[in-house]
Amino acid sequence: MVHNTPTKSWSSPVLGIDFGTSNSAAALIDAQGQLHPITLEGTRTSMPTALYFSSETGQLSFGSAAMQQYLTDVQDGVGAGRLMRAIKSLLGSALMDEQTVVNGQNLSFFEVVVLFLRELKRRAEAQLGFPVSAAMLGRPVHFVDDNPERDALAQATLQRAAHAAGFTQVAFEMEPIAAAFDFERRIGSDTRVLVVDIGGGTSDFTMIQLVAGSPRRQHRHQDILATRGIHLGGTDFDRLLDLACVMPLLGYGQRTPSGRELPNRIFYELSTWHLVHHTSSRKSLAEARDLWHDYSDRAQHQRLMHVLTERLGHQLLSMVELAKIACSENHSHSAINLGELNQSEALAKVSAVLDPINLQQVLSKPLSAITDCARECVAASGLQQPEVIYLTGGSSALSPLVDQLKTAFPNANMVHGDRFGGVANGLAWAALCETPS
Repeated sequence: MVHNTPTKSWSSPVLGIDFGTSNSAAALIDAQGQLHPITLEGTRTSMPTALYFSSETGQLSFGSAAMQQYLTDVQDGVGAGRLMRAIKSLLGSALMDEQTVVNGQNLSFFEVVVLFLRELKRRAEAQLGFPVSAAMLGRPVHFVDDNPERDALAQATLQRAAHAAGFTQVAFEMEPIAAAFDFERRIGSDTRVLVVDIGGGTSDFTMIQLVAGSPRRQHRHQDILATRGIHLGGTDFDRLLDLACVMPLLGYGQRTPSGRELPNRIFYELSTWHLVHHTSSRKSLAEARDLWHDYSDRAQHQRLMHVLTERLGHQLLSMVELAKIACSENHSHSAINLGELNQSEALAKVSAVLDPINLQQVLSKPLSAITDCARECVAASGLQQPEVIYLTGGSSALSPLVDQLKTAFPNANMVHGDRFGGVANGLAWAALCETPS
């Protein structure tokens, strides 16, 4: 299913844009039919979906530079500015048009999305050497689960942001369908494929009939057998692992002297990429300080206050994310050493360990839900098993997920695609297959 903005035809080359929760990418097909993945950072064809507003210099940086500048400012103690990540997660919510204070000025989250898309457009045009005013944007199967009105609002908001960023023509294609178009260029025979796209915020699935040698064939609706999606992804994995492994060192799940559990809001926000900034507000800091008398272990409260006052939440989440990746890839334990955050007595010699067993245990419920959604997609297509499972998206290589999919579909051939660039490439191909109507 293609979600198009009503226009007569593409008036210029079309930039395929995968605006992701964690990472973003772009690609374009030239007049000769050659694919051009856009190198957004050095030689890399993807960049973190991150912005950093420096309070020290007033400068705005994007992607990896944003993350690095934030960490540098924190470590140098110059007064960290505002780091924003996972802004896609706000699409479809009332928060998108709310104002937030950035370096003393009010800025809406919608304007933040516009700033990022405008920078992505600028980088693409700098590489291509010509302006691009048309965009085929990816969208998850569901921006918001079980809420068609908010889902439609999310797409409309992203479309409005793309127009504000300078794109005069905008169309949408589902991300797993775009990934299928990218994979189709590499198959040697007609294949029924389950596309598994595990991103930062959503997990999306498409059962599709792919035809060898025909990525340009138009009117592909009859080839799409079923689509499904669920609002779970890599940032949810980070949150759950942070809550399970690290936040208990700051007091999460602990009991007060009277026997009740400590309030968990501050720990939840510290573990959620797009909510971390709330923890540095005056209100949150005051509430955290007031918890002092509820702590049985005062050292835990001291650690919590140090993380909050030094604004180490993003850095801590980054360490959890890296430990998750290392544990999955190496199939061995990975240490999360809080003492590496900065030189402080409060965090010295404090660490957590993530190993394959607790990785599987902590993520068991969301991974089961994701696998069930994949099964629903296959069942909706009328098939028993896919011939091929094509994995894409930043979190698609997570070993416990791959193991569950192998168990669920034992006869399918497992193929790993370009985790960060496949969807953008497919969106560029989709612009050739489908024109706005």
